Amino acid sequence: MAKRKAARLAADLGAALVQRRGATVRQLVGAAPGKQAIVVTEHEVRFYDGEDAKPLFFHPSMAFIRVKRLRDGGSDPLVEWSRCKPGDVIIDCTAGMAGDSLVLSYAAGETGTVTALESGEVLSALVREGLSSYQSGLHDVDEAMRRITLVTAAHLEYLASRPDKSADIVYFDPMFRKPVYESSAISAFRPIANGEALSEEAVFHARRVARKTVIMKEHGASGEFQRLGFTPCLPGVPKITYGVIHVD
Repeated sequence: MAKRKAARLAADLGAALVQRRGATVRQLVGAAPGKQAIVVTEHEVRFYDGEDAKPLFFHPSMAFIRVKRLRDGGSDPLVEWSRCKPGDVIIDCTAGMAGDSLVLSYAAGETGTVTALESGEVLSALVREGLSSYQSGLHDVDEAMRRITLVTAAHLEYLASRPDKSADIVYFDPMFRKPVYESSAISAFRPIANGEALSEEAVFHARRVARKTVIMKEHGASGEFQRLGFTPCLPGVPKITYGVIHVD
């Protein structure tokens, strides 16, 4: 199982497939080009960026807690402010570790769809494997993961190719212009994530593609909501929050 998964990842990424043969992870990473390596075991896939780096691996993290809250009849700010409903068609333009994709997928239910875009090939491969195999212990949460379609693509090109009004919600969570360095979850994949600012052209296409809501997560003090025409959901709050554009 692990060997087949490793071979598939190597083919997808154009990387060399190396048998471990008793080598330590440190030895494998040290011998890899650029000291970057993906280590595949029976249980998970881990990415190492340097001999002494902490591994990056898929885990729903806080998204799991948020989904459990939804299961218990609670609310979630992203679901509330995006106006996500069962059956919605959703495009998550900046998937990262797909935590927000999972929350939206659960809220959209069995009749909804979430397409999660990630331009980084390594991160995309890592998350795709996680979404397809991670076991949370809750069947409906696992099913919400499996319903997410992870696409390796730059969001601008993807959105530009989509027909008008072909999704209900378009979501952006770009790397913050005002980074939250204390967030270990973000810092772990920052080196392989796309750090480019969200463009006005991408927002233009998002407004064209969405039937209901374009929503973005950002730091309230960054100025990005104002630059891109989003209305802050919590005006004047200098912390991470959401901004919306209602297109209906």
